[in-house]
Amino acid sequence: MNPFTEKAIRVIQSIPAGYVMTYGQVAAGAGNRRGARQVVRVLHSMSAKHNLPWHRIINAKGGISTPADAEEKGNRQRQLLESEGIHFLPNGTIDLTVYRWVGFDGEEE
Repeated sequence: MNPFTEKAIRVIQSIPAGYVMTYGQVAAGAGNRRGARQVVRVLHSMSAKHNLPWHRIINAKGGISTPADAEEKGNRQRQLLESEGIHFLPNGTIDLTVYRWVGFDGEEE
């Protein structure tokens, strides 16, 4: 496993229930501010194996990012976040000033 992937896994595992991080935040915390797409790859290929809280990763606008053909996964992500006490704004986004986790040793995006 490459160092970026190992660090990304640690950053993702550090997010407590009731908080979120953006793909860019995770990438920055793992040492590559431009590695947001790599974070997507890590989540896709390693969430089950490493028991990652994949649902706590959202886009920089505070929204859930799912492909058009994956609406069910987006609904599941929203349910999991709401079950942790995260409230969505009327436009379907999360207020990052309230729910963004910054308790890691890395840069913000």
